[in-house]
Amino acid sequence: MKRNGLTGEFIAEVFGTFLLILLGDGVVANVGLAPRLAPPGYDWNTITFGWAFAVAVAVYVAGGVSGAHINPAVSIALAATKRFPWSKVLPYIVAQLIGAFLGALGVYLVYHDGLVQAGMPNVWCTGPGSVFGKTFWGAATSADPVGSYSLLNAFIAEIFGTAVLLWGVLAMTDEKNLAPKGNTAPLLIGFVVLAVGLSLGGPSGYAINPARDLGPRIFGVLVGTKGLFNGLYWIGPPVIGTIIGGVLGALSYDWLITPFLGKE
Repeated sequence: MKRNGLTGEFIAEVFGTFLLILLGDGVVANVGLAPRLAPPGYDWNTITFGWAFAVAVAVYVAGGVSGAHINPAVSIALAATKRFPWSKVLPYIVAQLIGAFLGALGVYLVYHDGLVQAGMPNVWCTGPGSVFGKTFWGAATSADPVGSYSLLNAFIAEIFGTAVLLWGVLAMTDEKNLAPKGNTAPLLIGFVVLAVGLSLGGPSGYAINPARDLGPRIFGVLVGTKGLFNGLYWIGPPVIGTIIGGVLGALSYDWLITPFLGKE
C-alpha cells in the first residue's frame, strides 16, 4: 500500500495509539469499576483479552499507513535491526505518546462518573498504585494479593514480555517465515499480546510499551490520580525495561531464526 509520507504516518501513529489506550485502559476501568456485574464477574482474563483486541483493532486501523508500531519499543527495535530508519524514530515516539495521552482522555470521558466516585484510581498505567495492587478495588471486595514483586522482578518481566512481543511481531510479518496470509497478522499479533498477558503479565502488569504506560501516566496526574510518579518505577520496567526487551527480542530473532530461513 502506498504511504503518504511522514505526516500521514505521524497521524496514523497518533490515531492507532489512541485506539490502543482507549480500548486497553478502557477494559482496565471496566474491570475496576465493574458497573454491570459484581467484581468477581470480571477478572484478569477480561483485561488480557481486552488488551489483545485493543492491539488488533489499532493495528488494523493504522497498519496500512504507518505500519502501526504504536509502541516506542517496537520502533526502536526495528531501527536497531535496520528494518526502520532512525530518522523516523523520534517522530513516531512523539506521535505514540500523544496518542496514548489522548486515549487516556477518552477513557476518562467514558468512565468519568465512576472514576470520580471511586476517587480517581489508577486505571492509567502499571506498577505501584495501579488497580493490580489489589484483586479488585471498590466496595465489593478489597482482597490483598498473595504477594508482591520487587522492582528488579518487574524489570525482568518487562524485558521478557517485550521480547516475546517482538518475536511475535517479526514472525507474523516475515514472509520468509510462516507469516499469516489474508491480512490476519494484526489479529494474531493481538493474540501474542494475549499470550504475554496471560503467561508473563503478573509481576509488572505487562506494559510492554513505553507510550502505553507513560502517556496515560501523565494524563492521570493531570486529573488527580495520586502517586503515579513516586519513586523510580515509572522510568524503570515500563520504559527502560521494555526498550531493552524490544531490542533484545529483535536482535535474538535475527540471531536465532533469520539465518536459517530460506532465501527469497
